Amino acid sequence: MSNAWSVYTTLPDKEAARRTARILVDERLAACANFFPIGSIYRWKGEVQSEREWALVIKTRDALYPRLEARLRELHPYEVPAIVAYAIAAGLPDYLEWIERETGAAEPA
Repeated sequence: MSNAWSVYTTLPDKEAARRTARILVDERLAACANFFPIGSIYRWKGEVQSEREWALVIKTRDALYPRLEARLRELHPYEVPAIVAYAIAAGLPDYLEWIERETGAAEPA
């Protein structure tokens, strides 16, 4: 079992996704963050909405998740952002070691 996690969120535009990804990687809360355009249909405050958003998929370690979540909430423009974490059960060992190595300096305080 790996201690690597993948964290998913959505942002309103490419610049917000790029900025958020860069901050998380710069702060070593993430080894990598991928962003790409998506279409979303959701219910918000009793109304069905349809929007173009940007998905952000962040690779981190389980021990860093609380700090990553807190930082995402600080950076996020949405009132209630989608922030969902998935444990990576298995993966290429070299890749999982890379996630560990690239987030190593961001040990929890």
